Amino acid sequence: MTRGEDSSNDPEGHDRTIHALPGRPTHELDGAGLEEIGIVPWPILLRRKIAKTVGIDRRWALLLVVLSGLFTVAFTITILVVSLKDIATEFHTTEAVMSWSITGPMLAFGIVGPVFGKAGDQWGHKRIFVGGLFGAGIFAALTALSWDSLSMIAFRTLSATAGAATGPSTMAYINRLFAPEDRVKPLSYWSFVNAGAPVIGVVAGASLVEAVGWRAIFIVQAPLCFIGVAAALWLLPDTERAEKVKFDIAGSVTLGLSAASLLAGISQGSTWGWASPLTIACFATSALGTRLFLSVERRAEAPLLPLHWLRTRNIALPIVSQALANFAYMGGFLFAPRLLENVLDLPKTEIGNIVIARPLTFALIAPLAGYATIRVGERVTGVFGGLCVAASMMIFAGITGHSSVLIVVVALGLSGAGVGVSLPALTSLVANAVDDANLGVAGAMQQLASQMGAVLGSVVMTTIQVARESTGLTSSYSAAFIAATAVALAGAAAALFVQPSKRDPRTT
Repeated sequence: MTRGEDSSNDPEGHDRTIHALPGRPTHELDGAGLEEIGIVPWPILLRRKIAKTVGIDRRWALLLVVLSGLFTVAFTITILVVSLKDIATEFHTTEAVMSWSITGPMLAFGIVGPVFGKAGDQWGHKRIFVGGLFGAGIFAALTALSWDSLSMIAFRTLSATAGAATGPSTMAYINRLFAPEDRVKPLSYWSFVNAGAPVIGVVAGASLVEAVGWRAIFIVQAPLCFIGVAAALWLLPDTERAEKVKFDIAGSVTLGLSAASLLAGISQGSTWGWASPLTIACFATSALGTRLFLSVERRAEAPLLPLHWLRTRNIALPIVSQALANFAYMGGFLFAPRLLENVLDLPKTEIGNIVIARPLTFALIAPLAGYATIRVGERVTGVFGGLCVAASMMIFAGITGHSSVLIVVVALGLSGAGVGVSLPALTSLVANAVDDANLGVAGAMQQLASQMGAVLGSVVMTTIQVARESTGLTSSYSAAFIAATAVALAGAAAALFVQPSKRDPRTT
């Protein structure tokens, strides 16, 4: 029996309840029906039989359920990156317009996360997780039926909006099921799914679209979401519900306005003209939205972003470091296929085979990162990961039409290893720095920062490349990756100032 579990009330000696640390809430995993006459419902008997046969700790079984749901949602957010040109042709529009089928979901996935975190705290994270996964499945099915670019962008964004509920709920389950000193290892798996699923989507996208068409991907995603709903309803325990949780609607609206206006100004500035009224209006609206957001947060009874977190070292710095690393990591990864296609002149199928180096490295490194963090601390792993990402971007900046594919593979592997090492450590720092009542909000804020970093990376790097294209195609891509290098170095610098967690020397 693992620490935190108790079978004292179970006549058969099986674990029914996960008990949290002293002062933390308890989660019922099974209800034994009419306990006074020893009747146990057959679903519980079946769960126990499966658990006994498989031999998996109950906490890790629950982790598998929530991570599977998160993967199902996050996998498709970037799956169309390599195929935007073909989809734009089908819908008789431009690739720039269709790029919002990627940017919109990524932005929505981050912005609405804090709202779902609050909702989970009030109504229970099981209910929010199940509802979000169900909504993602509905809108995935509608995406497959899209009739034009606008309907596709709308359905993709709505699907990601609903699916964003799985992010903070997954984090909330991890933080409740595992004690602070045990969280690094499960968080390494969470990091792989949260950051790795969109990357795998890019890798698999070209081959899948070429083989079955883009609509078939979402036809398959919908039933997978519904299977996840059934598994969650059956297996997940509910979480405790806080009383009188307040929603910061004004904060969500002003933050969304600020982010969307900033992205629109950056992405369209080269087309409209950087001094055009539209571009200036976008940046001015973003600045106004940011000012309003901060003003709202100071007065809000239950703020979307508690402003005192900005003064807390092990909350602000890890989140900033993650956002900056994701700027280079995801921005560079969404940008890399275009570099391989336009500079190295590689076919799409070969590009898909090459870029698998990044998720493969991430998959190998992330589960081991927990062990490294326990031994050397979060600061060392955070800085090392940021430097690996910066080195990756610098290698990409030096790629020309004559470069070897092996160089590309090394660059991809370095960035995968960097984020695989740093993300679990930095995530664990934030989780350990907030109280239990704010775990959902903290997880959502990390999701928001990471998604904003990814979207900004994609938009800014594209803008730099387009603006510098007149100087030469290769040099324009180099300029974009040099910018990503600088941002990744800033992320490593932020990680340098975090305070490592104190651990029992006997556990290291």
